[in-house]
Amino acid sequence: MTQAAAVIGTVRGSYLRVVGAVSTAHFMSHFYIIALAPLLPFVRDEYGVTYTQLGLAFAVFNIITAVFQTPAGFMVDRLGARLLLVCGMIISASAFVVAGLVNSFWVMVAMFAVAGMGNTVYHPADYALLSRHIGSDRIGQAFSVHTFAGMMGSAVAPAILLMMQTASGWRGAFIGTGAVGFAVAVLLFLTLNQPVASEKSPSPPPSSDKGADAWRILLSGPILLNLVFFVLLATMSAGIYNYSVVALGDLHGTPVTVANAALTGYLLLSAAGVLAGGFLVGRTTRHGLLAAIGLAAMTLSAFLVGGFHFSPGALITLMSIGGFCSGLIMPSRDMLVREVTPAGSFGKVFGFVSTGFSIGGIVSPLVFGAIMDRQHPSMVFFGVGACSLIAIFTLLGRRWRPA
Repeated sequence: MTQAAAVIGTVRGSYLRVVGAVSTAHFMSHFYIIALAPLLPFVRDEYGVTYTQLGLAFAVFNIITAVFQTPAGFMVDRLGARLLLVCGMIISASAFVVAGLVNSFWVMVAMFAVAGMGNTVYHPADYALLSRHIGSDRIGQAFSVHTFAGMMGSAVAPAILLMMQTASGWRGAFIGTGAVGFAVAVLLFLTLNQPVASEKSPSPPPSSDKGADAWRILLSGPILLNLVFFVLLATMSAGIYNYSVVALGDLHGTPVTVANAALTGYLLLSAAGVLAGGFLVGRTTRHGLLAAIGLAAMTLSAFLVGGFHFSPGALITLMSIGGFCSGLIMPSRDMLVREVTPAGSFGKVFGFVSTGFSIGGIVSPLVFGAIMDRQHPSMVFFGVGACSLIAIFTLLGRRWRPA
């Protein structure tokens, strides 16, 4: 009994250590993604540049991430997720410190390209570590905690960065953010370097796939469906996050305060939905069905908001329900990828499909921006609903119960 209890305690401690470390890294990765946005006016005033020029920093970050995330996944499988995760955090932190120290706009843009390179590591390394060390009965829960941590990083970043800016200027905010990243890198190194009592069978050695075989996996039907699925989800999210407030104002004359309250409800309930989804995926094998139900509810919510005028309370409630459902499907999304990924290929597969986030992030502003420029605000919500509906069809070609 005592020995069994000790083994259980060791496994539980390893679970908390791995999930805690990986989730902390994911929190920081999302914090870095948001880092420039709240500081835009201060950076613009100091350098005397336009918002279009500042947009170059966002563009190079996303382009570098999109291009190099799949190669980073290959490196994770070959060299190990722990080493790459620590290196990615150091690269990201260094980029923000340099951007804060060097008085040059173009150096800052270059550092966002470097930060984009650091960003390529997080998804493949995080998912590889979780998939390798967490048992099937708790992997859905681990995925949900990981996703929730990233969402919290995005949620708290504006307030923290503005407080840092007030205390030491935008440069101090960048330098402070980088310093926190270095501290997290040390934490990851110390935490993940300790022996891990895996809840699973011993992991396979690092992948030795030949290039052609590896690309055959990535270009297989199930993996490509997941890539499309991720692009659609990213496009939907960007449409709601970036354009719902202005679209509601143009479409229904919704006051900015009410539209922002509806968006806040969407974001808060998304986080709650992620945790609820983590609870549900551990109790079913029908991850595709669960995702389809959530997507159907999101489709209905978007079409209703785009097609009808609601009172403020009803609008906030409807948007919040859509947000809850968007969060609900995220653990199922990750389980769907895991189910079709061969052992030893978690890094490259998750790196490849996560490129869909960057593709959606690059394409969606162009599409939804053009819609708003042509004064068709209802099409923002109809477009989000259409993407959600198409995402359901990407699930129809899969078995909803794993083989």
